[in-house]
Amino acid sequence: MLNFVEGEILLVDKPLEWTSFDVVKKLKFLIQRVTGKKKIKVGHAGTLDPLASGLLVLCSGKKTKQIPSIQDAEKEYTGEFYLGATTASYDLETEPENFQETAHLSVDDLKKAASKQTGPFMQQPPLFSAKKVNGTRAYKLARQGSDMQLEAKAIEVYEFELTRIELPIVEFRIRCSKGTYIRSMAHDFGKELKVGAYLKSLRRTEIGDYRVSDAKGIEEWVELISSSNVI
Repeated sequence: MLNFVEGEILLVDKPLEWTSFDVVKKLKFLIQRVTGKKKIKVGHAGTLDPLASGLLVLCSGKKTKQIPSIQDAEKEYTGEFYLGATTASYDLETEPENFQETAHLSVDDLKKAASKQTGPFMQQPPLFSAKKVNGTRAYKLARQGSDMQLEAKAIEVYEFELTRIELPIVEFRIRCSKGTYIRSMAHDFGKELKVGAYLKSLRRTEIGDYRVSDAKGIEEWVELISSSNVI
């Protein structure tokens, strides 16, 4: 039995192009409908961009109180950087430009660039982000043509492993603290190598003790919630 009032933690494997809010909205509406309780709280711990897939942790009922502690946990991501071009958003939300050759880069060059972003450091968030600037989301300012810079934040990268190198693509695995922007890591990685880079793909695989391998897809959750005894 699923008890959404006392609280459940749902591990969702978020697909590409869904916003985190889309996932919460769909499952929250379903939970409220099948329980007949319109005031059940449902929230998520840590937003994923629409162009990222992977682990999204949803909490219901009394377990929504755990959201801050889950958000504060270490996170793990895998994905791909594209070297030899940049984008304004640091990912594929905007078109690649400033193309450069990458054939001269060695494995040692790439590993040295990765080491520069390992440990505690100050990171510049991308302007295409949900951070607020004087009450306005930064991405709205970016889409209006603003070139302002957001304040750098203290983060920590515990592991930055290059898992496959096939230029211009570099695959990675990163373990990091709350507040780390992998898009900014891609941009800074390319800047260090003097060829530019952007985030081509991203998947969140872990948040604290929660793993995407234990997660269910949205439709799996819809079927389970719809067919289970719930309160």
